[in-house]
Amino acid sequence: MGVDTIKESLPAYAKDTKLNLGSVATTSSLSALQLWGTLVATAVASRNAVVLREIAEEAAENISPEALEAAKAAASIMAMNNIYYRGKHLIGEDAYQSLPARLRMQVIGNPGVDKVDFELWCLAVSAVTGCGVCLESHEKTLAKAGASRDNVHDALRIAAVVHAAAVTLDAEAALA
Repeated sequence: MGVDTIKESLPAYAKDTKLNLGSVATTSSLSALQLWGTLVATAVASRNAVVLREIAEEAAENISPEALEAAKAAASIMAMNNIYYRGKHLIGEDAYQSLPARLRMQVIGNPGVDKVDFELWCLAVSAVTGCGVCLESHEKTLAKAGASRDNVHDALRIAAVVHAAAVTLDAEAALA
């Protein structure tokens, strides 16, 4: 069950992903809450049912139901924000930068967990979806709040490996 099940599901050609998944899930500068929230948020963002189900199941044994919901909320709100802010940035027209988003984002102000943890999860999701504007914004917020570079780095590593596992399992399912 959980991370071990994902590792067992990965084909031989994904040995590096398998080893990295084991490493990021067990060796981290993050607290258990931050680790499992990052795993859940990036699993949601990576969109693979097996990865999400296995990680969420194991996370439920390691963090509170409220933290699990907050991690999923981080993935949900960033699914919207990453598209919106990346789109404005990629258009490259200054006139769009001054327009208000007019998108509801109240969960950011009251996520149900410590703001630093939620920001870390938002940063990790932004790495999966590739929004540079959001990555920069969340990293600055985390730095101001006292999060270490190691914390940010570990969240990025988790995002990369969870996404790689999801892509690999999607590819194998498509080829089956």
